[in-house]
Amino acid sequence: PLAASWHARHVATMTAEPPMRAAIVPVTPLQQNCTLIWCTATMRGAFVDPGGDLHKLKAAAAEAGVDLMSCSFDSPESQARLPALVAAAPHSFLSAATPHGLASPEEAIRVGFRALEAGASSVYCSASPFIIEAMAREGIPVVGHLGLVPRHVTWTGYRAIGRTVEEARKLHRRMKELENAGAYAAELEVVPHNLARFLSSQTKLILMSLGSGSGCDTQFLFSDDILGDYDERLPRHAKAYRNFAAEHRRLQEERIAAFKEYISDVQEARFPARSHLVEMEAALLDEVVRSIGSAPSGPQG
Repeated sequence: PLAASWHARHVATMTAEPPMRAAIVPVTPLQQNCTLIWCTATMRGAFVDPGGDLHKLKAAAAEAGVDLMSCSFDSPESQARLPALVAAAPHSFLSAATPHGLASPEEAIRVGFRALEAGASSVYCSASPFIIEAMAREGIPVVGHLGLVPRHVTWTGYRAIGRTVEEARKLHRRMKELENAGAYAAELEVVPHNLARFLSSQTKLILMSLGSGSGCDTQFLFSDDILGDYDERLPRHAKAYRNFAAEHRRLQEERIAAFKEYISDVQEARFPARSHLVEMEAALLDEVVRSIGSAPSGPQG
């Protein structure tokens, strides 16, 4: 999911505020964490992994003064959740990420309109210009994908794209194809920062930098990277602001310890203690015992 985004061209380079802030919001009864990230200059941002309790998200956004910018639309759960998210933030601009592997222009159009009908303002799609053009032709606002496209790594591998003259020219050509197809924006992933700045000056597309430097229109980073929420090596282009993987390990150790203590307390008759019990008045209990004891024990033949 889109983790953070702001209009860099229109923001002063020096500011008293840090350029980006993040807040962790618990959103389910089990305290699943959602990340709220926003630009301090434009007050535009995004929720990452919003989970269930949308009222808490709306309250967090209202307190921070944030416009919601993106959400998932690539699974049955996220598709079912989108109308509730729109209802929670009716004045925000929401871009919905469509499923990968759209098989035809017709399917892409159906998915795009389904997202718009559910309340999205635009859709993200990593498919070819052929697919994107079909959606744009029907009036669906589309965000494309340039550079390192994870679904296409069979052809490129996981590496920076555009470090040779040939690749840079191909990237420029691909950008123009998306522009001509009718996309209004594109994610630019792991492209040399100086090339990305040049490309940004050569297009009407809004270019969203993911590991492509600060010369594009917006910045983009995944929540798992920001939170350090995995054990693998952090990608070069990413920055971890917290170590959630270690926190998850600590919490799992605490869960195991708590269950062990519970089992021990039950086995040693320490739980339940008197403080955990509800007690009936002794006189009333005696009355119940006498009445039950004097009653017939079963049906009479």
